[in-house]
Amino acid sequence: MILAESRARFADLRKTAEGALAQVSDDEFFAFPEPSGETNSIALIVKHIAGNARSRWTDFLTSDGEKPDRNRDTEFERFENDSRASLMAAWARGWDLVDAALAPLSDADLERTITIRGEPHTVSLALVRQLAHYGQHVGQIVLLARIARGKDWQTLSVPRGGTTAFNAKMGEAFPQKP
Repeated sequence: MILAESRARFADLRKTAEGALAQVSDDEFFAFPEPSGETNSIALIVKHIAGNARSRWTDFLTSDGEKPDRNRDTEFERFENDSRASLMAAWARGWDLVDAALAPLSDADLERTITIRGEPHTVSLALVRQLAHYGQHVGQIVLLARIARGKDWQTLSVPRGGTTAFNAKMGEAFPQKP
C-alpha cells in the first residue's frame, strides 16, 4: 500500500506541476518574481527538481543518492543553453527515473537501506523525504504560475466557492455508512 500510494502521490505532484507549467508563457517561466533575483524562477525550480531526480533515482537501490557528477548549485543558475524545451526534457527524464526506480520495488524493499550524501535511510524514509521535497517545490511552481497568470489562472484543485459541490460529489463516490 505504501508503494502504491507513493507512486500515486509522485504522479499527482507531476500532474499538478505540469498543469501549472502549461499555463505560463516562456517569459513567465524564466521570470524572477522579484527584482533582486534571489527568489527562484519557475525554470530554476524545474531545473532543480530535474537534477535532484536524476541524482536520487538513478541506481536508487545501489548507489548514493547524491551522485558525484551532480553540481546542485548550478541548478539555481540559468545558462545560455537553458531553453524551456531543454529544461522540460530534463524534467521529463527526471520523472521517468522516479517511475523506473519505483516500479520494481516491493514491500520487502521498504526497509532496505540506501544512502543520500552518505546518510543511511530506509527506502520508506527516502520516499517520504522525496515526496516532501518535491511537494514543497511543486507548491512553489504553482504559486509562481498563479501569480504570473493573475485573473487568467485556471485552478488545479477545488475552485473557490466550489467546496460544497465538490464535497457532495465525493459523498456520492464514497458514501458514509451510518
